[in-house]
Amino acid sequence: MIDERMTVAVLGGGSFGTALASIAADNGYEVRQWLRDAALVESINEDHRNPRYLPDYEINSNVVASTELRWVLESATLVLVAIPSKAFAEVVRQARPWLNPDQILVSTTKGIQQDGFKLMSQILEDETGFSHVGVLSGPNLASEVAEKQLTATVIASHDPLTRSRVQAALGCDYFRVYASNDRYGVELGGALKNIYAIAAGMAASLGMGENTRSMLMTRALAEMSRFAVAQGANPMTFLGLAGVGDLIVTCSSQLSRNYRVGYALGQGKSLDEAVDALGQVAEGVNTVRLVREKAHEVGVYMPLAEGLFQVLFRGVPARDMAKLLMQGEQSSDVEFVLSREDVKQDQREQEE
Repeated sequence: MIDERMTVAVLGGGSFGTALASIAADNGYEVRQWLRDAALVESINEDHRNPRYLPDYEINSNVVASTELRWVLESATLVLVAIPSKAFAEVVRQARPWLNPDQILVSTTKGIQQDGFKLMSQILEDETGFSHVGVLSGPNLASEVAEKQLTATVIASHDPLTRSRVQAALGCDYFRVYASNDRYGVELGGALKNIYAIAAGMAASLGMGENTRSMLMTRALAEMSRFAVAQGANPMTFLGLAGVGDLIVTCSSQLSRNYRVGYALGQGKSLDEAVDALGQVAEGVNTVRLVREKAHEVGVYMPLAEGLFQVLFRGVPARDMAKLLMQGEQSSDVEFVLSREDVKQDQREQEE
């Protein structure tokens, strides 16, 4: 049922933010979208197109774009923040004078801020002090959402109002919104899977087969959940859309930006060449470095993240990294069933 009082604001003019703005407008809500680029604003308002990111997608004509943050935010009930992680905090600070505690703030960005190893929803909390904060994450390739392909996502928040309002604003016959109260786990899943999409792209470029991809994805899931649980997340979250679901799509699709970066690296291109060829932000590149540093700091075993770090930032050839990974320890499969420590103890006893 449409809440006629709810106005939706979308901060950001990328592909996913644009698709979400149009979905909310399709659902009957007033939608205002903020972009820095005046030319894109004009295209959205006059042609109902975003020629830079979704040139073939017809945006609902009730989406009104503007470069004025105040106008976009002052009457908003729900604010979707779809800004790349490097600029996320800056934009939130710019928006802060026109935000109020009754508003619902939801991040759709899958990344980690270097300063303080903060997730985007933590930045929203820190910068505003508000209680209605959530994160939207899942297997959501923006181009397929724009094509109205059947898609599901997760709204994660400790706040029931945030969960229900987002479900009302965005849920439709092709975009289903499921709820979670593990905001940290859902958000970490969205950020961490970008690392392994790079690895999957590299493996495909090197000609590795389906067995390899299957092994890579399942070991990635183990590594993701191991790291997230050490940070306080619920391991069961990784069985859902924001965990294994997002991992599958980003490790399998050439539409994934991180996958395409990995594919270019597997072809022998440098990191700079791979990123330049992409022409868009690939959040996983920065995430590799941040997660590798954090894993060292807290003592979490992450061989895939370490290997990717060596390829991206130390010049190790992708094929050499793949060989090194196969020489790593053979430990437990699912650590929450049989711990790595127990397997090591068993191995020590057999050697005695």
